[in-house]
Amino acid sequence: KRLPLPNVTSAQMIEFANEILSREQKETFARAKEIDFAVSLPDIGRFRINMYRQRSSISLSARFVIEKIPSISELGLPEWIADFAMKQQGLILITGPTGHGKTTTVSAIIDIINSNRGCNILTLEDPIEFLHRHKRSNINQREIGVDTDSFEEGLKHIFRQDPDVLVISELRDPRSVEIALSAAETGHLVISTVHAEHTIAAIEKILDTLSKDQQNQARLQFADSFLLVFSQTLVPKKGGGGRVLAYEKIVQSPRIRNFIREAKALNIKSLMQVAPGDVVSVEQNLAKLFLNGEITFEDGLKFSDNSAYYHELVKSQPSN
Repeated sequence: KRLPLPNVTSAQMIEFANEILSREQKETFARAKEIDFAVSLPDIGRFRINMYRQRSSISLSARFVIEKIPSISELGLPEWIADFAMKQQGLILITGPTGHGKTTTVSAIIDIINSNRGCNILTLEDPIEFLHRHKRSNINQREIGVDTDSFEEGLKHIFRQDPDVLVISELRDPRSVEIALSAAETGHLVISTVHAEHTIAAIEKILDTLSKDQQNQARLQFADSFLLVFSQTLVPKKGGGGRVLAYEKIVQSPRIRNFIREAKALNIKSLMQVAPGDVVSVEQNLAKLFLNGEITFEDGLKFSDNSAYYHELVKSQPSN
């Protein structure tokens, strides 16, 4: 919504940038012409900010961050996610579109571990959004550009820092993918996110990050080490008043491992329609939400990956 306030001038934006950016951040912004960071304002709250240049001026996007880490029940996440949080080894991958709560879900998972397990949790984040306090676990949060220069630099000596749980805010480059798969194979629990519309796309996206001669080995590593691929979409509630979670999941099983090893990940989508359980499609969740009166049919259709399957599910069940 456009606020009924005077337009902000270019000079005022420069003053604002100078007020909230540290010296190091100013240098980064001057060089890269854009920067991601988080800032806490007393008595107001914490914000995730992207600052960038446009038409020789400065613009920014600020997203409010809830400082209290919400529980999985408060987020509407399925309770069984807590079981995966307590695993000792493997890869948990959270995926979904930008702005649909992936970081918040990861923070809720970290808090479950922090509250129930004595271990060493190490995070690499860009930027840090939720601040975790030491509970049963020891937790060290490192911010890209502040505590380390890059994901690649931060991951270079990661195993010397003795993490039991490694959180990488996003798998965005070959080195991050290599370290995540290696750590998941060698006794660590790894949690990360990928920007992708659904679970299959997320698997293919991280594998496509690697060169062709690395992909076969990476497929074997991923198939053997992943625990859960969880895709989430926040759908507008019917009548307004917020959004509700629809999810898709893939849990490791012998036939899922074989599909991934044989580069047949697309077959998993077909499996979701005939053998739900370890695999659940977003269409099943969307149909359930529509039939329960929580979302409109049109919004369910908009967020479905297979419109024909969504239509079929809606027609096969009586609405409440």
